Amino acid sequence: MQLIYQTNNLFDAHLVKHALEAADIPAFVFGESLLGAGGELPLFGLLRVCVPDSAKAEAEDIVAALGLDEGGDAPILDDDEAPGFLPA
Repeated sequence: MQLIYQTNNLFDAHLVKHALEAADIPAFVFGESLLGAGGELPLFGLLRVCVPDSAKAEAEDIVAALGLDEGGDAPILDDDEAPGFLPA
């Protein structure tokens, strides 16, 4: 198994998994059952999406095309000109 994508977000992990499965690449999400645990587990990097060794190159191209690590614009604008509270 080869690590293709690592995230802290369950939605992103399953988005990658479903995109890979749509291209007929078997994908597995590891660490999903650890999300509710606490104690000595790390807070980040628990979710890993892995594929078989033979599918690594094609899977990397598919994950790169998803553009999940690009950041993009935030859905909430954080500018200095925000009106704050408005009268009712």
